[in-house]
Amino acid sequence: MPKARKQQVSLEDTRYYHCVTRCVRRAYLCGKDPYTGQSYEHRREWVQNRLLSLTQVFAVEVLSFAVMSNHTHVVLYVNTDVAKSWSELEVIERWHQLFGGTNLTRKYVDAQERESMESWELHQVEKLIAEYRQRFTDISWFMRALNEYIARQANKEDKCTGRFWEGRFKSQALLDEQALLSCMAYVDLNPIRADIAKTPESSNFTSIQMRIRAALQGKQPERLKAFDSKDIEYSTLPCHLNDYLELIEFSGRAIREGKTGHITKGTEDILTRLSIDIESWMELTQGFEYQFCHLAGREQSMRSCRQADNLSRIRGAPQAKRLLA
Repeated sequence: MPKARKQQVSLEDTRYYHCVTRCVRRAYLCGKDPYTGQSYEHRREWVQNRLLSLTQVFAVEVLSFAVMSNHTHVVLYVNTDVAKSWSELEVIERWHQLFGGTNLTRKYVDAQERESMESWELHQVEKLIAEYRQRFTDISWFMRALNEYIARQANKEDKCTGRFWEGRFKSQALLDEQALLSCMAYVDLNPIRADIAKTPESSNFTSIQMRIRAALQGKQPERLKAFDSKDIEYSTLPCHLNDYLELIEFSGRAIREGKTGHITKGTEDILTRLSIDIESWMELTQGFEYQFCHLAGREQSMRSCRQADNLSRIRGAPQAKRLLA
């Protein structure tokens, strides 16, 4: 029986999540119809553009993503602190960028009409603002804004109705740095494992390609959560960008060649710090999604999370003990 979404997503346990959505028309999300020869590759750009545009509205940051032929992977960070900093007017204006709002909220954004609103109307708007603010930190609402939009676009193009996605998205809570970085690498290397790209920089519609292109200009992508840098003051990812890019390059090379290969000095440093041996790392980056269920992390992290939820059973504990000791 599927686990309730509120049990899968708990911001008290972690703000990092891996989400996967699969298309019910398996070859036709962004691939090529083998019977008609029609290409749907342009839909990959739809997904990427929509995903990155939502980060400008929601208090949710994208760490990594890969738009595949029949499914999408995203690793997300929920920034509850920034949502709390928004003014009441900003919350409504953000909501109106995606949804229609109500007569009262549309009245509230007009300064002159707001002055004439009665107390009961303002009270109703305050309740809506609190609700909207919470939804902007809700992964389910974020994924809904992404997936419903793509489904409508695809159905319109296909001149049909009905379900486009298999069902609700799959969610994995990433409880510690080890789980986070290995999951990001798993997502970034998806096109190489699927043999639709030979190198990370040639992996179209992925976060790793965006990071590499920005790095060549000495920058980090504006719409992706940044790696650790002395030039960036806000919350960042727990390692340097160069270390991560070296790790991805090494992992991708090892996957393509079918062997572990030579480990560079930077890669040794990051693996040592994460306490992951090379065999475990390769297993994680080639099958992270299938090694864990709804929780991913070291065994200690998973036990702490389950104790906080008053649950004793820990699915994935053997994998955590073996791969992330």
